[in-house]
Amino acid sequence: MEERIDHMKYLPDMEQIDSDIPDRVIAEMNGYDPSIYTENDVRQALEHDEKTVDDFKALLSPAALPLLEEIAEAARLETKKHFGNSVNMFTPLYISNYCENYCIYCGFNCHNKIHRAKLNAEEIEHEMQAIAKTGLQEILILTGESKKMSDVKYIGEACKIARKYFKVVGLEVYPMNSDEYRYVHECGADYVTVFQETYNSDKYETLHLAGHKRIFPYRVNTQERALMGGMRGVGFAALLGLSDFRKDAFATGMHAYLIQRKYPHAEIAFSCPRLRPIINNDKINPKDVHEPQLLQVICAYRLFMPFASITISTRECQRFRDNVVDIAATKISAGVDVGIGGHDGEREKKGDEQFEISDSRNVDEVYKALTDKGLQPVMSDYIYV
Repeated sequence: MEERIDHMKYLPDMEQIDSDIPDRVIAEMNGYDPSIYTENDVRQALEHDEKTVDDFKALLSPAALPLLEEIAEAARLETKKHFGNSVNMFTPLYISNYCENYCIYCGFNCHNKIHRAKLNAEEIEHEMQAIAKTGLQEILILTGESKKMSDVKYIGEACKIARKYFKVVGLEVYPMNSDEYRYVHECGADYVTVFQETYNSDKYETLHLAGHKRIFPYRVNTQERALMGGMRGVGFAALLGLSDFRKDAFATGMHAYLIQRKYPHAEIAFSCPRLRPIINNDKINPKDVHEPQLLQVICAYRLFMPFASITISTRECQRFRDNVVDIAATKISAGVDVGIGGHDGEREKKGDEQFEISDSRNVDEVYKALTDKGLQPVMSDYIYV
């Protein structure tokens, strides 16, 4: 068996930045015991106008679950205060599914025998034209994590094409160094989302067996490098169900909170994905993360960081998504296809999906669902002058 690289040691091409944020996040997470909080702690947390770190811990604890209705109502009021009735709409576009990582829970992992594909510039443009025709003005560009197959220049070119059709361009690709983030930002990228997957480094090591992604500290510092590279916003997420979801949700919120303190200008966003079934693996199920627990996490994020954007993924069913945008989520994807290509409906999809989605509605259907609830779908909240 090949010897595994040390998951805590940087590889030669990885930029090391001087930041104490990861250590502070991990220390806080390790000291968090969700079982010590009581109903009284949760009620006190709800009474505070500004939630403290300890309030956040209480809101994520098992003691908060019986009070979920009250917590959801508090989150709804907080959301309306800062976002009104508006809900941003976007769609993800997967331009490549080549991956060099061996992550045992992911459909793209390098050992999975799936159909790999990569769109060329002409195909990317074709897909983006088709998406832009739906009225969407925000796009999220995704690749598998392979720098060899999707190098920084390739991603930069995709950003330049996206700029022709969209007002907001997000990236969910492999972590980069700050100079590379500067380059793709200059090409048109506005924000970067990175899923940490789990903040438990021992668990992380057992899930990420090979590839750049195995290096835990490089991944944890990604958002900070992106901001150093000029990005306007950064997104945070743990894949809930890989490890203790309460501790992972707490670490995610804590990470975002400390980044916000250090970079007050940064736009902060959360995603709240749960594990989904993937190709060649029907044994992976979320550890104890059912819909009430997921709603609890989303509401806790909202109350702890009132101005943050919260995205609700198509991993969740239509009913849950429609309800959560009325409570705490402020961003929803529509017309989602997690394979490579296939947005225009004319061409065949080129590559296999990363995971199974649960809500396959198109843009018009999601738009109508929002307006039926008295919500205002927003295609772009960004104006260039």
